[in-house]
Amino acid sequence: MIPRLKEQYRNQVAPALMKEFNYRNVMAVPRLRKIVVNMGLGEAIQNAKLLDSATRELGEITGQKPVITRARKSIANFKLRKNMPIGAMVTLRGDRMYEFLDRLTNVALPRVRDFRGLSTRAFDGRGNYTLGLRDQLVFPEIDYSKVDKIKGMNVSIVTDARSDAEALALLRHLGLPFRPEGPRRQAGAPPEGKAEGADPKKEVKRGE
Repeated sequence: MIPRLKEQYRNQVAPALMKEFNYRNVMAVPRLRKIVVNMGLGEAIQNAKLLDSATRELGEITGQKPVITRARKSIANFKLRKNMPIGAMVTLRGDRMYEFLDRLTNVALPRVRDFRGLSTRAFDGRGNYTLGLRDQLVFPEIDYSKVDKIKGMNVSIVTDARSDAEALALLRHLGLPFRPEGPRRQAGAPPEGKAEGADPKKEVKRGE
C-alpha cells in the first residue's frame, strides 16, 4: 500500500510546485531524499543502559533498527575516547520516510506542549531542514511506563531542492505546520532547534 503522504506528493504537491515555480519538467520538482533522526546521549559515557533504551525507543518511533553513533576523537575533559558510543541514529528513505513524516506532522508535533508552529529559519541554505524535539513522549509508540529518562532528538529532513524557498514550499505542501515567515537568520548562525556543528549531509561515524 502506498503511504498516504507519498500519494499526496504525486497527486497534489508536485503539480502545485510545478505551477508555483514554473518548472518545465516534473523531474525538476524538489522531493524528499531522506530523513535522519538522531539521539545524542552524552550521559551514555557513564551509563551504558541509556544507549540501550535510546536504541529501543528510536526503533519503536521510526520502525527501523538504529545504528550506534561513535565519537570521532578523544576528549579528555569529557572522559570521551575515540570510537566510544555516544548516541543512536536512523536514516529513513522511501515509504518509511513518508510514513514517519506523516506521523511527525499529524501526531507528534500537535502533542508538543505549547506548540506554535515550526520556525522557517531552520533551513541550512541548501534546502535541508532540521528541527529539535525535547522528548520522545510526543510519539505514541513510546510506552511512558518504560521510559527511564527523557531524551531529545534532532530530525533532519534532506531534500534535493535548489534553494531554501523551494524546500519550504515543498514541506508546506506536505503539511508541515510552519509559523508565518520572519526575518532570515544571519549567515553562519546555527538553525533553530539544531545542535551547532550538525550536518545531515555529512557522514557520521557509526557502527553496530
